[in-house]
Amino acid sequence: MSDSTREDSQRYPGVRRTVVRTVAALVGMFAFAFALVPLYDVFCEVTGINGKTRGSAQALIHEEVDESRMVTVQFITRSGSGLPWNLDVETRQVRVHPGQSAEVNFAFHNRSDSGSWGRAVPSVSPSSAAPHLRKMTCFCFEEQHLTAGERLELPLVFQVARDLPSDVNTLTLVYTLYPVTRDKAPLQARATAGKGDEA
Repeated sequence: MSDSTREDSQRYPGVRRTVVRTVAALVGMFAFAFALVPLYDVFCEVTGINGKTRGSAQALIHEEVDESRMVTVQFITRSGSGLPWNLDVETRQVRVHPGQSAEVNFAFHNRSDSGSWGRAVPSVSPSSAAPHLRKMTCFCFEEQHLTAGERLELPLVFQVARDLPSDVNTLTLVYTLYPVTRDKAPLQARATAGKGDEA
């Protein structure tokens, strides 16, 4: 066997091993990047980082109200692009004691001449306060459907926890509206069924 043939036979296993490792690394990086967004959302929801709040109802905790302290909760509503809705709140801010629950009503209004789906996504500022704001009832837990010109009022029932950091005296809860793409077939079937019942 010539020297060149011997060198090739020793070189190829090393090249093959390098290629396999490189491909495995690329697959791992792709999988990590794919999972990064949902993992980040879960992390933010649990820790409250970036002002994210839980997307499901929380139980009202019956704890002693801290009457020695008042906290201001402000509400801001924003309309996202692509959704012809308005979201208004009956009062822009309320003052509550930690441990006390409160209710505020919000009103959705579809300004267009066709029905559409939307969702109000909440965030809290400062982000350190997000884990201490409990939402027992909130329209943000579900997607909403409004018919043409429809106006819908829904409540937010919340509680500021007693363990809210002492340096936080004001919380700002921002709701931003986003469009949701939904299949129209179930709605049409429901409307057809309703007409059949009336007949």
